[in-house]
Amino acid sequence: MRNHRVLFASLSVLLASCSDAAPTSLRQSDEAPAVSLAQGPSVTRIEYGSRDTIEYATKWANIYGPLSLAVNGTRSVSANGDFNVSAVPFMIGADYSVFDHLKYIAVSTQSFPVPASGSLTFSVRIQASTPGTIAGRVIRGCYGAPSSYAQVGDPCAAPWSATALEGQQAGVVLNMINFATGQLFDWFVSESQVFALIERLPSNVTNPALMPTDPGYVGLEKAYTQIIKVENVKPGKKYDVAIRYSRSATTSKVEFFLDGKLFTSVDNVGVPLDKQSVAYTGTYPSYGNGEVLKDDLDSFVIGHGLFSLLDAFPFQHPERPDRSVSIPLSERLFGQGASGTFTKFQVTTQ
Repeated sequence: MRNHRVLFASLSVLLASCSDAAPTSLRQSDEAPAVSLAQGPSVTRIEYGSRDTIEYATKWANIYGPLSLAVNGTRSVSANGDFNVSAVPFMIGADYSVFDHLKYIAVSTQSFPVPASGSLTFSVRIQASTPGTIAGRVIRGCYGAPSSYAQVGDPCAAPWSATALEGQQAGVVLNMINFATGQLFDWFVSESQVFALIERLPSNVTNPALMPTDPGYVGLEKAYTQIIKVENVKPGKKYDVAIRYSRSATTSKVEFFLDGKLFTSVDNVGVPLDKQSVAYTGTYPSYGNGEVLKDDLDSFVIGHGLFSLLDAFPFQHPERPDRSVSIPLSERLFGQGASGTFTKFQVTTQ
C-alpha cells in the first residue's frame, strides 16, 4: 500500500478556492431529520441536500482534490437525497503534517453567517461502517522529522506509541469550519463509536505564506486539537448529529447533539479545554493558552467526509521539532476503511 501515496498541493492555494459562493437555490426535502433543536418565528431552516451528482457538485467543493476518489474511493447521490461515500480500505496516506487525516472531504460552496447574538446549527443523519478497525489498536512511530521512520523495526532512538480510538482509525465526519480563523468543530462517527472534536488549525496549515510576525498568525500558542467526549454506539444504526455555535455579548459556545440530545458543550471557543480546566478525554494536551474568538467567528461552512486521526499532536509543527513524530505508512494504512451515508444536511439559524 505504500505506493498509493498522495502528494498534496499547498494548502494556501487550495483554501483560496473555498471563497464564499453566491447563495444557491435550496430545495426543501420531503421530511426533516429527527434532530430539531430550535422552534419559533425567529428560526430560519435550510435543507442543503442534493438529488443527483450535478446538484451535489454545485453545492460542494473538493478543495483538497479527489483524495481517495483518485484510487479506490466511490461516491454517489441517491434520488432520495442520500449521499454515499466509501474508501475501503484506505489507500492514501502521508507522513507529513495533517495531510494523512483526509481521505475524502467536501466543503459547502455556500457560507452561512452567524448572528451577532444567536446561533448557527449544522445537522445531518449519518450511517457509518468502518471495516478493518481494531479495538485497542496501537500506532507506533519514532520521534523525528517527517518520513524519517520508514518502517517499524528500523533503528529508533526515541520510540512513540499510542492507542487509537476506533474513530481515529477511520471515521465518517461532519465538520463546521471557519477558515478565516482555523476554528472548527467535528463529529466523528465510526462503526461502534462516536466522538466530538474541537480544533483550531495553525497558520502553517491554513495559510503557509503567513509569517509569524503577522498579527493574524496562529502558532502553537493558539492552535489546538482536542477530543472532547467519546461514547459507544450500536453498529449499523443511523445517528442524527448536530453542531450548534452560539454567541452573544458575553458568550461563545459550541454544543454537540446526538439524536437530539445534548452530548457535550464547550464555552470560550478558542481557548483549549485543558487551559480552561475542563474535563475532556486527554487527547491531545495543548501547548498554549489560545484566545477567545467570539468576535471573529462570523460565518461557517459545512464539511463532510472520511477521516483518520492517527498522528501525535502537534502534528509535526515547525515550532516544536522536538515533538515531531514520524509514523510509517504501514501504521497508517493497515486495512481499515470507511463508508458513510449522509442524509438531509440542514442549516438552522436562530
